[in-house]
Amino acid sequence: MSHCDMSEKNELLTKAKSGDIRAFHILFSDFQPQLKSYLYRLAANRNDMEDWAHDVYILAYENLSSFRDESSLKTWVFSIATNHARKNLKAKKPWYVDTMDRTKALAHQDKNVMNDLNYAHQFSPLGIFEIREHIDYCFTCVSKMLPLEQQIALILKDIYDFKVKEIHEIMNTSHGTVKHLLHNARKKMIGIFDDTCRLVSKRGVCHQCSGLNGKFNPKQDSQEKLMKIRMMKEQDKKSTKELYTLRAELVKAIDPLHASGTDLHEVFMCINQRVNS
Repeated sequence: MSHCDMSEKNELLTKAKSGDIRAFHILFSDFQPQLKSYLYRLAANRNDMEDWAHDVYILAYENLSSFRDESSLKTWVFSIATNHARKNLKAKKPWYVDTMDRTKALAHQDKNVMNDLNYAHQFSPLGIFEIREHIDYCFTCVSKMLPLEQQIALILKDIYDFKVKEIHEIMNTSHGTVKHLLHNARKKMIGIFDDTCRLVSKRGVCHQCSGLNGKFNPKQDSQEKLMKIRMMKEQDKKSTKELYTLRAELVKAIDPLHASGTDLHEVFMCINQRVNS
């Protein structure tokens, strides 16, 4: 689909609007991986994500006649997805700032929790964290500590590269509101990372989750040393804002649904949800 030119896309859209579901599926498939990973970052649960993605597909197809080409089809579908996520998350509170401490404590207290982690690590081919996946896991956890509107704006902009104009269309709010949400979201993310994360700083290894992560990634020590050396060389030149940008760039390159630690990531997220319920 990515090789289709604009005329081919327009032809597919015309067919889709006339009821051709195959044409719609071709168009939808072009951005479906991003849509699913976006919903997963909001849901923090793979089953919920799959349900939401299926619902969004049906909603978009059934309402395609209302699409007026005033934005891209991708932006329009992400708007539907965002509204659907809002509806499902409106009763949820932001996660506790000490979520990762709570998760670590529960994993050590509850044998069933540790068994789930061990099973994913030992029997799944997607059960080993690499350092960048550790950063992705932490980024997703911290983003869940934001108010929902801040989380949505930040993920759309900093992870999926939507423009502010597109985000205010997706979120159905003003340009100024989006910029305000982004400012506050980044400020809070930076503050939480500065207080809790030690992986991307001079102050040592992350004291919250490196114990668990080290258990499930035997290469962690050597990876950490290499990454810390690289980052520390530039640390004096970087503000906390720039360190946040570095994290976002690393996370942007990861599909949390198709990475080497995907299954382990999912178990951790389920535990996180449990301690925040």
